Amino acid sequence: MIERIKQETNYAGDIIYKNIQIKDQTITLIYSEVLASGSDISNMILKNIAKIIDEKITLPEDLFLFFYNSIPGHNVTRIKDYEDLLNKLWNGYTVFFVDENNYFAIETRATLDRGITSSENEISVRGPKDSLTENFNKNLGLIRKRIKSKYLWQDSLEIGKQSKTKVSILYMQNIAEKSLVKEIHRKLQKVNIDGILDCGYLKDYLHEESTIFPTILTTEKPDLAAMALLEGKIVILCDNSPYALILPCFFIDLFHTPDDYYQKPINISFIRIIRLLAFLISILIPAYYIAITTHNHDAITTDLLLNFLSQRLTVPFPALVEALLMTVSFEILRESDMRMASTMGTAVSILGGLVLGDAAVSAGIISPIMIIVIAISAISGLVFTSIELSSAIRYFRIFLMVLASMFGIYGIFLGALFLIIKLSSMHSFHKPYLAPFSPLILSEQEDAFIRINDVNKTKLRNPLLTKKNPVRGRATDEKE
Repeated sequence: MIERIKQETNYAGDIIYKNIQIKDQTITLIYSEVLASGSDISNMILKNIAKIIDEKITLPEDLFLFFYNSIPGHNVTRIKDYEDLLNKLWNGYTVFFVDENNYFAIETRATLDRGITSSENEISVRGPKDSLTENFNKNLGLIRKRIKSKYLWQDSLEIGKQSKTKVSILYMQNIAEKSLVKEIHRKLQKVNIDGILDCGYLKDYLHEESTIFPTILTTEKPDLAAMALLEGKIVILCDNSPYALILPCFFIDLFHTPDDYYQKPINISFIRIIRLLAFLISILIPAYYIAITTHNHDAITTDLLLNFLSQRLTVPFPALVEALLMTVSFEILRESDMRMASTMGTAVSILGGLVLGDAAVSAGIISPIMIIVIAISAISGLVFTSIELSSAIRYFRIFLMVLASMFGIYGIFLGALFLIIKLSSMHSFHKPYLAPFSPLILSEQEDAFIRINDVNKTKLRNPLLTKKNPVRGRATDEKE
């Protein structure tokens, strides 16, 4: 079997085969020096082997029992078959090969991930600063640290023909709907792919319909994942991924953050209204400017209209072309700023925002008001941390700009009507995407855009998510 391992791994240099003489028998230790911890092998295995000389241990059966009893806190397990042996080897275990019928493994996994750090994309002002990492056990621990309940269940799967990535479905057994858990489990079991390198790979297999709006929420905040679990939602963790998937996702969830529950309701209500205005401004402002300068001149005062037209006298392009040029330029600038190193990103921002913008206005290629309009629209779109939502805003912004150049303000109304119809017809795992507005759920209006925190009032969970335990604070077992 040892020769078979060598041949099938092409005599890999990182696979170590160490022969050790114990009493009158030779055993072989097999481990990967890049996946296993050398200090663990030395402290837990080699030092204990040295003690065997003074113990009355009979090989091969007593060797497994010796390590099983003398190494607390570590996984000492028997190997089922050859495939299980390779799986243990690639997961950082050290394999004890006594003979063809007796081999077991001890977990000596090396720490190959970064420690728990603060969130980089979802900045928290008042809440917890820790974020998920690439280590599955740490991510699960961060969530269990917040929900110390026996009803927090997990179903684990192994996805990927080659990567064999561990994927776990987390849910509150006494809150979440069983039908939703089964449906997600069924979809994940159908995933047939060579490797899962991040939880984003799973989105394409979980989406129910093709849409540019996110129907699955991605987060790196363990407190947000814990909040979702207590609401009756499902959380999916993927090994080697610092993000978790939360589903189902409603449109209103994109306007909420964990910080909303760590501050006063009156302040949060104002911030949520600002986010809604930012969403509308980001989509509508460029289209409205094109409409009033192209078709609907009577929509603004004469003085303001003359001011706009005087700035565009030297511009050789129509308003739509001008807006598209600025929009594409901003997207290129933002993408280069994201991909560049932090020290170079500042230089790129200064060069693009000041030098090129000022030069374009001085050359008469772009009007100053167009730079202001596109800048306000772009900055408003940066309010949201969801990349999928930012992309959806970008697409609908361009869509409304084209309609405004063709039909004016009437085209904007048509585009807005199409957007509302699209959102109203969408579903996330059979749940209306625009809830709690369509359908209207009165109990959920207290935490939609205006947050009302009445401690004396009974709080109800979203009836679309669960019907098991509708009252918060009274989540019990079904039998109870």
